[in-house]
This record gives sequence, structure tokens and C-alpha cells, in this order.
Amino acid sequence: MTNQNYINGKWCEAASKERFDVINPFTEKVIETVPRSGGEDVETAVASSQEAWEEWRFLPGGDMRDLLREVAIKSREHGEELAKIMTAEVGKPLIENSDEVEWIASCFEYYSELGRDQIGRVVAPMQEKQMSIVVHEPYGVVGCIVPWNYPLLLAAWKMAPALAAGNTCVIKPSELTPLSILRWVETCFDHFPSGVVNVVTGYGAEAGESMVTSAGTNVIAFTGSVETGTHIAILAAEQLKKTHFELGGNDALIVCADVDVEIAARGAFWAATLNCGQVCTSSERIYVEEEVSGDFIDAVVAQAEQAELGDPMGSTTDIGPMASAEQREKIEAKITGAKEQGAKLITGGKRPKQFERGYFFEPTVLSDMSSSMEMMRTESFGPVVPIQTVSSFDEAVRLANESQYGLGCSLYTNDLEKAFTAAREIKAGSFWINDPLTDNEAAPFGGMRKSGGGRELGIEGLNEFREAKHILIDYQVRRKDYWFPYDLEKGRKT
Repeated sequence: MTNQNYINGKWCEAASKERFDVINPFTEKVIETVPRSGGEDVETAVASSQEAWEEWRFLPGGDMRDLLREVAIKSREHGEELAKIMTAEVGKPLIENSDEVEWIASCFEYYSELGRDQIGRVVAPMQEKQMSIVVHEPYGVVGCIVPWNYPLLLAAWKMAPALAAGNTCVIKPSELTPLSILRWVETCFDHFPSGVVNVVTGYGAEAGESMVTSAGTNVIAFTGSVETGTHIAILAAEQLKKTHFELGGNDALIVCADVDVEIAARGAFWAATLNCGQVCTSSERIYVEEEVSGDFIDAVVAQAEQAELGDPMGSTTDIGPMASAEQREKIEAKITGAKEQGAKLITGGKRPKQFERGYFFEPTVLSDMSSSMEMMRTESFGPVVPIQTVSSFDEAVRLANESQYGLGCSLYTNDLEKAFTAAREIKAGSFWINDPLTDNEAAPFGGMRKSGGGRELGIEGLNEFREAKHILIDYQVRRKDYWFPYDLEKGRKT
């Protein structure tokens, strides 16, 4: 298994020669060690990307298309291996990681074509014998700081449009999941020119912060917490450096009384506990109309008690362990706090007794929630379904909107008017009606409010990694009547 930095087409150790452990959250054993990189390693990678950019940015569209499409082909060829590495690193069930590999392949296919579709437009001139052209150009080196919950997907959502726009990339994986990215780059980017893609592994903020402060990076693309995003923004602002953020969420899901409660409960449970609830768009606040709340809660509890916990490599496992002991401790504290504030624990809420090892936590259902509770106001990131009963649809919309976040929101209803009223009024970058958490690489994804700035996917995602330039052409060399010298009495000279 690849366990070194990838810089300028070569595998190498950190300058310090230090390494750190990568832990399997199911076995709690060390999988491998990787370099504990620092500022010197980051600067070497950035310099490599800067040098490669001088040629990469001028690569013909057809050549760029072929290179990106080959990433998709190779990702599928190595899909089983990549899915197993991700499962070992993060504890997400193998079936979900197999899906993730397909999604990254589809993303690269999409941008392989979109990147060469058009690079600008012609604007109507203000004078005769002139032409205005707007062209889009790459920024340069993009620093991609990638989280652990979807390590390849959230790297691909940054890299595919950044590369298609003509940028080069330096990737800093999470310390929890570096192995999958290293192996992906080794197997699926070996046909790329040296330096176009570099990977530097690091522990905590060490390498990531160096990437932000480096004078050689032009854009920082980051997915992670609001707190870390704020810190990055402050550091980047000192250099007036462009940032591209997808930050935390506390997404609402509204269940109206007009829907099939069993279907809504199954969808809501999945949306709240997919990847053990470690998804930025997890449904973390469930608002249910009073008329059906009892039946809905019963149906969600049934889903929670039927869900199979176990070896994430297993073919029938629904929910694996959490990614780390730290993540489990955080959700335990959240649930304890909710109960102290008056929430009712219906099922779950503890570490399952049948596992002697692994960072497992039972899927948890809480009722009697209130909008004043911390769990309903901040990101949970765990397998918990907090349910608040509301008296009306209007109350649910109001409560859904009372948030510092604005990443996504889901709604179950058969009423078209309610669907579009909520979609119009609720501040969220993605709004799902009767199908929560579904993405489309041709449509933008991103947050409002404190959930981030900028968009991934779609043409919007491509434009995040290129900047506009206006080129004015006058195809007749002539004197202009608005030049000096001025004469107010006689008018402008010709």
C-alpha cells in the first residue's frame, strides 16, 4: 500500500522523516504509517505544481479531456481496491464506498467534457469596429484540503473542475484517510505530467496551514468545520487569497401530514444515519407535523432497531463504526446534553455491547426536542435522529430557517404548493423534495450562511476555479475623439 508523499511525480518521505499512524476504526489497529509533513514539504509540492502549471494551463482541450476521462476509466478499474481501502480507513460500509468510487468516475467524466465546452463569450461592442471578448483563465495552484468522511469524492469535486479549468493541485488529505487518496493518485493519475497533481500527508493543521499561508498557492479549496474554515479565511485574507469553502451543516428535514409515514420515516432515518451520520448534509433536525408524529416516531424507531451494525466489509452491514474515538465521544456528549435539556431517549444512545472493539455507536432516536436545544442548533455528525413535533407546516418552515447554517434541507410532502413555498423561503444551498441527500454532478452543491461560500459541481463548480478576463479589440488603428486635449467650448476633437 502506498505510504509516502507524492511530489513532482515521485514518492518521497517528509523532510523531517517523521510518520504517524493510520487507524482502522473497526479493528482499532494500525493499518499503515504515512509522512508527518510540514511546511518544507508543502513548499516543495507547491513549487512543483507552479512549474507544471506553466505548461498545463495551455494544454489543448482535447488533450485535457482525454487525461481527465482516463482518470474515470482507471477509477472504475481499481474501484474494488479503492473502496476497500476507504472502508478500512473510515469504517463506512463497503457498499457505500463502492458507490463513492462510481461518483468520482462520473465527476471526472462530466468535467472532461465541460472543461472544453467553452472558455468565454463575445460581448456586444460599445463602438463600431470593436469587439469585446470575455475569457476564463485558471488561477494557478489550488490547495485542496480534504476531509475524511468522503475522502475521494470530496477530493474529486475539487480536483476535477480545478484541473479542467487549467489549474494544478496540491492535495492535503485528512490524517484519518490518507491511504485511499495516495493509492488513487498512484493508480489513476500516473498518466498525468509530473507536478500537476501532488499529495502531501500531514497530521492535524501542520501541513494544511502551511498550504494556506504559502505564497505559491492561489486558491484554497476546503471542506470541513466552520471553525477551521474561519481560521483558514483569516490566514488567506492576509494575502487576499481566494477561498472555496464547503463547511458544516445542521440540516432540517420536514415531514408533512399528507405523506406515507413509513416511506418518510425510512428516508429520514437513512438521511440521518448514512455513514454513521457523518455527512455534512445529514438530516440533523426532523420537524414532523403533530397529526402524524406518533406514527412517524414509531416507524423511525423500527428502522433504528432493524439496522444491522457490524464489520463494514460485510455484505449486509448497514452501519459501521464511527471514524474515530474522538467522533464517538463528541456524539455521546451531544446526546447527554440533549437529555439534560429535556429530550427523551427512545432507542439507542450508547455503545453496543456486542462489539469488544471498534468505534461503534447505536443509531439513536430522540423525541421531545426543542429548537432551543444545542443539538437542534449545532452540527451533530453522528447516528442520531432528533425529532421535534410541530403544530403546522408554517411552524416547521420557520424553525428550519432559524439556523446559522444553510447547507441543505429536505421535505416530504405531496402538496406542490407546500413544496415550492418551502423551497423558496428556506435558506439552503440544496433543497430536496421527497428524496433527501441526492446529488447531481451537473447541478451546483454548496452552502449559504455559515455553511460556506462558493459551489462545487455544475458549471458553477468550474467557474470557482477560473477567473474572467476582458479583452477589447479595435480592429482599426485610429485616433479617438475622447483623447486629450479637451476643449469644452468646441467639443471633443476628431
